[in-house]
Amino acid sequence: MKNFYFTSIVFILLSSTVTAQDTQSILFSHTLHRNLKLYSKKSDMAYRNDNIDRANFLFDSLVRYQLIGTTFDDFNLKRFHKGRQRISAFEKPIFLITYASWCVPNKGEIPALNKLARQYGNDIQFIVLYWDRKSNLKKLSKKFDHRIQICYAHETYNKDAYLVSTLKHSLGFPILYYLDKNRTVVAIKRNTAKPIPRATYSKALDANYKVFKDNLSCLLNTNDSPILAKN
Repeated sequence: MKNFYFTSIVFILLSSTVTAQDTQSILFSHTLHRNLKLYSKKSDMAYRNDNIDRANFLFDSLVRYQLIGTTFDDFNLKRFHKGRQRISAFEKPIFLITYASWCVPNKGEIPALNKLARQYGNDIQFIVLYWDRKSNLKKLSKKFDHRIQICYAHETYNKDAYLVSTLKHSLGFPILYYLDKNRTVVAIKRNTAKPIPRATYSKALDANYKVFKDNLSCLLNTNDSPILAKN
């Protein structure tokens, strides 16, 4: 099994036109699109065979060996409560999560994000990006802490096509993006907090909180950050 995984990694790396060493000077979107065809083919096959472990391995390999270290595109985000703003205008490291209004978040997901924003909002910019029209977000936006920027993008809106194709149609959702203050990709994760049957509100919140918090220390450039020590 180890030989199988090792061969898979080598195949992905050799088949890509961008090496891990090159990514530091390459945009995230360019690197993703160059690797997407091979990744999608292998990932689709894994899901058709109901091989979830294989699909997760391919996603993690793509992120680890190709996307981490790239520069995240300076997308022009449409904010629900304010006007447009480029990602580069945020002067702090960024935690960005993508959602869709028609997908119901797990119990405790939004409260966990709100808790993080209250604790670390002075040091990290929290952004929630919905793949939807602005008109569908009025009720949803009220559920989030004011420290979280609620943004939206949709195929029917002018100039949204590249953002949608890069983030939504390539990697799906929900996806967690961790960017340092220079827009360098530090980590990309799927929201892997599994629903706990009949879980209490407290347990559900804690499970989601742990998933979201896992890589925040990387954004603050230290694994022993006193900021992250507070709970």
